[in-house]
Amino acid sequence: MEDDETFDAGRGSFLNRDGHVQLDALIMDGATLRAGGVGCVERLRNPVRAARKILSESPHVYFVGEGAERFAAEHGVPLCKNEDLIIPREVERLRAYQAQANSHGHELFAASTDDPTISHDTVGAVALDSHGNIAAATSTGGTLNKAPGRLGDSSLIGCGCYADNASAAASTTGWGEPIMKLVLAKWTADRIAAGNKPAWAAQEAMNYLKQRVNGHGGIIVLNAQGKFGIAHNTARMAWAYKTVDKEEAGIERTNS
Repeated sequence: MEDDETFDAGRGSFLNRDGHVQLDALIMDGATLRAGGVGCVERLRNPVRAARKILSESPHVYFVGEGAERFAAEHGVPLCKNEDLIIPREVERLRAYQAQANSHGHELFAASTDDPTISHDTVGAVALDSHGNIAAATSTGGTLNKAPGRLGDSSLIGCGCYADNASAAASTTGWGEPIMKLVLAKWTADRIAAGNKPAWAAQEAMNYLKQRVNGHGGIIVLNAQGKFGIAHNTARMAWAYKTVDKEEAGIERTNS
């Protein structure tokens, strides 16, 4: 999904205030609770691959910026130029947003992060193998016109991504700051560990996000028994799933 320019991950991501792509990603193994994450990387076409290298080949969990890129290169993940991640659609989107902000007298570093149009299309996946182990991964370019160095929820354990065989695997999308405040992926997994069904827990997570901190987003969640939930409180959320029996995809839309 990082290679699909439709999404806010990898090539085609939103640009930050300086016109750069900065990417964050995390992957977590529910069997071992091992995880690998990268933040604010600018020269990785597929940051989740670097995150997986960290999970499997490092005693650490998290690398950021130049250090993350150095680790990736030393472990066989090729680097690219930041310009290779930028597409004309996003250059124009940033130009239009900054022009509008200037015309209304807004400070450019204070993008209205409660606007769903500047925070969407993060990609995530949850998976279950034949041994009953679950995993989750999330990857994003963050929000439009974000301050350089800003980190969202996607690559933070328990916020935008979490996996534990004893509860669930979860991945979120949406406005990162409210999601971080609630540690929402872990909150959802805990509800499932307490005996709630994934579909219920996913919807309750969205209700909690809206009611507690007026946040917007979406979540996918899966337990070790193969039960899953999909929920969102945004205008739409794209999703897909595949089992040994069938596969299906769609775009969920709200009625409001």
